[in-house]
Amino acid sequence: MAALGDGCGYLASDILAIAGAAQSVIYLEEGDVALVRRDSIEVFSTDGRLVARPSVSTPQSAVLAEKGNYRHFMQKEIYEQPEVVGHTLSGYLDAVSGTVRPREGISFDVASRLLIVGCGTAFYAGMVAEYWFESMSGLPAQVDIASEFRCRNSAFMQGDVALFISQSGETADTLEAMRMCKAAGLKTIALVNSPHSSMAREADIVAPTMAGPQIGVASTKAFSCQLASLAVLAGVQRGRIDAAEQARQVTLMMGIPGLMAQALRIQDQINKLAGELAQASIVLYLGRNEFFPMALEGALKFKEISYIHAEGYAAGELKHGPIALIEEHVAAIVFAPHDHLFTKTRSSIQEVRARGARVIAITDDLGAAEFEGEASATITLPRAEGLAAPLVAAVAVQLLAYYVAVHKGTDVDQPRNLAKSVTSE
Repeated sequence: MAALGDGCGYLASDILAIAGAAQSVIYLEEGDVALVRRDSIEVFSTDGRLVARPSVSTPQSAVLAEKGNYRHFMQKEIYEQPEVVGHTLSGYLDAVSGTVRPREGISFDVASRLLIVGCGTAFYAGMVAEYWFESMSGLPAQVDIASEFRCRNSAFMQGDVALFISQSGETADTLEAMRMCKAAGLKTIALVNSPHSSMAREADIVAPTMAGPQIGVASTKAFSCQLASLAVLAGVQRGRIDAAEQARQVTLMMGIPGLMAQALRIQDQINKLAGELAQASIVLYLGRNEFFPMALEGALKFKEISYIHAEGYAAGELKHGPIALIEEHVAAIVFAPHDHLFTKTRSSIQEVRARGARVIAITDDLGAAEFEGEASATITLPRAEGLAAPLVAAVAVQLLAYYVAVHKGTDVDQPRNLAKSVTSE
């Protein structure tokens, strides 16, 4: 993008880089060349012709890019989640009528398969949604890492719909994967936080998230808003539920911000645990069903800002290799809500505890009561049903990673070797 502001010209790959400095911005098309001066911008197409591109007001203010009373942007963004998830859900749901607001073009009624593509945290959000779409909508779903999807000569089927997830809407591999699907004739949906991004402009349909600007490199509120949007899309499609059930689901989803706000109150307990985990050399995250991708996301958050090696595994895979890593001083963080898989998850906890691991169970009050004497520590979250559960659990893993990084003294907002928007391969 090219921008102007107060006698200066700017070139940037993300609007946040010029927040508070530029007053107007031009979003460039693929292949555009911009000549930027102090007070003017000229844009040329690939064949050298001068072309007109619309100029719009800069959408982010400097105020939004300040930490306020928080120590780090990441901390601020974790605590903003109840509000921004509420905004995102309100854009999709009508709480008064108990219905989903219609969004033009978004329908999976005739889709034969849903392809979900993303990178990093966005990929894990897609993995959670895979469970939701298949169990609630009866829609077969396939989730791919964007770089692998676009490089392996993917095969398409008639009726495929492709959904692409990106906070910035500029993620290079995800954008190119979307272009590949468009060229193959697939309907494309961009789930993005940036309405003027390349993906939003080029997709057939835009499904917005409303996380606001995210400054910290480690995705927090963007991830939660992605889950919130995906929960709505997965929970109400293909005529699988009647009006009464839809109203119940809408009520449950509108309660998510309140549950997340309650979950934030465990910060002191997590801060205490973090002091001990900061000494760990390896941390394993375990989960079942949609908590398997949450384990992957928890491990990613942990290692990217604390620099401690962490891995996420499906709890049922323990005996197929990962259990060899279990010994004394290994920490195992286990998602263990008191749901229909609780007994199986409890068995996994007993397996790792018997081999000397320090077990931290992320659970609810019912689970915490049963883990008395079995887990080394419990993180007790408010009880959450169905679609709400992963969003509430996200608060715990984000706070845990954050406080461990603070105890270690790492650069929380700008971890080494990482960039906020990956716009090149």
